Amino acid sequence: MDDQELGFKAGDVIEVMDATNKEWWWGRILDSEGWFPASFVRLRVNQDEPMEDYPMKAEDGKEEDASNTARRYGVGQTSKDQMRTNVINEIISTERDYIKHLKDICEGYIKQCRKRADMFTEDQLKTIFGNIEDIYKCQKKFVKALEKKFNTDHPHLSEVGSCFLEYQTEFQIYSEYCNNHPNACVELSRLTKVNKYVYFFEACRLLQKMIDISLDGFLLTPVQKICKYPLQLAELLKYTNPQHRDFKDVEAALNAMKNVARLINERKRRLENIDKIAQWQSSIEDWEGEDVLVRSSELIYSGELTKISQPQAKSQQRMFFLFDHQLVCCKKDLLRRDILYYKSRINMDDMEIVDVEDGKDKDFNISVKNAFKLLCRDPEEIHLFCAKKPEQKQRWLKAFENERKQVQLDQETGFSITEVQKKQAMLNANKQHHTGKPKAVTRPYYDFLMRQKHPTLPTNLPQQQVFMLAEPKRKPSNFWQNISRLTPFRK
Repeated sequence: MDDQELGFKAGDVIEVMDATNKEWWWGRILDSEGWFPASFVRLRVNQDEPMEDYPMKAEDGKEEDASNTARRYGVGQTSKDQMRTNVINEIISTERDYIKHLKDICEGYIKQCRKRADMFTEDQLKTIFGNIEDIYKCQKKFVKALEKKFNTDHPHLSEVGSCFLEYQTEFQIYSEYCNNHPNACVELSRLTKVNKYVYFFEACRLLQKMIDISLDGFLLTPVQKICKYPLQLAELLKYTNPQHRDFKDVEAALNAMKNVARLINERKRRLENIDKIAQWQSSIEDWEGEDVLVRSSELIYSGELTKISQPQAKSQQRMFFLFDHQLVCCKKDLLRRDILYYKSRINMDDMEIVDVEDGKDKDFNISVKNAFKLLCRDPEEIHLFCAKKPEQKQRWLKAFENERKQVQLDQETGFSITEVQKKQAMLNANKQHHTGKPKAVTRPYYDFLMRQKHPTLPTNLPQQQVFMLAEPKRKPSNFWQNISRLTPFRK
């Protein structure tokens, strides 16, 4: 567009001549030179460069001449320290902007809404704004901690990694906000169909002198913010020398914030799944006892097993669904194989899993193959199960192990589903079934089961972008092959 702008396309390699301005860099492609936006590119730095090629501290404490190193990286007079300065400045400046943004929402919107009890109830405000006031308090303390660590004279010497480590637990409050955000969008969409709410929200924005964006746009910012921290810390680590005093803390902070974002993603996935679980329960005929969501929120595994009962050692083919805390047993309809009847459930918190060798079983006095037991000692209770193939048995044993790990992880992270969320999920599921119409396991739920996967992301993978906008693609899983036999119309 301009004579001094550098045009480039995806994949071009630009030699950076000047990066002193954090927003616009001067660069060269072949014989063309010009300005280009720094945010459109990633700096290519060889992470395998030997330590002696980095700017080193001399005995008098001053940095050695970094011009040779700068030329090696193609950044003119700038250096790795200059790049670190840019990242530090970006972290500090974006935090200050974010604090102002949160303040505008809390004072410009929430404070004004509370004055209008005729328009908003406290429950409505909780739905729309979630726990953003708690986030505001947390972020104010966090930005103060960052500013204390900021070295004004030499920003590249700032040691900010410890701040992220200190607040990693507090950042978990974003989980509640992110999980509530879809409800906020629904409620706002409902209210803004009424003109008086549209005018009210616009008046709030103008009085607070906020930019021309709708309220739902402002409320998306915290969701984006928590997922941006791993990206910022990855950039900071890239430009931090291994001998820098902040290196180990930044490295640990990057892993910590990846874990926070991963935890938020996992909790969001779990909450999305409760609707599917509620739909599954509503499709089961003759359901008895409490809803499955009262104690469970994750379908770990499912499949067909032969259950052997005492005292006559009677064998029955049943479908079993292993959730966290419980194993649900169902029977197929003789004619409609897609219809299931509830039979019983087993409390997994009281059970011990025992692998049974092929041959004569002393408890049931019969020969078994591919078998395992669930034992409950108080009161004494034994359940014997047989799989058709050895590999199916091993998958079940692994599933029981995963169920205990899931329960322990939920206890450690404090994951839970509110009573309101459980009731709403069951209400939505029951609405989908018309009175008098035979229940069946619906096709959408099978699609969900066939897609379902519970990956553990390796820590060396880069954190995904905002999870609500760009969820990672999942490969088709064989995890639910057994349940696929129930698919309607399959021969």
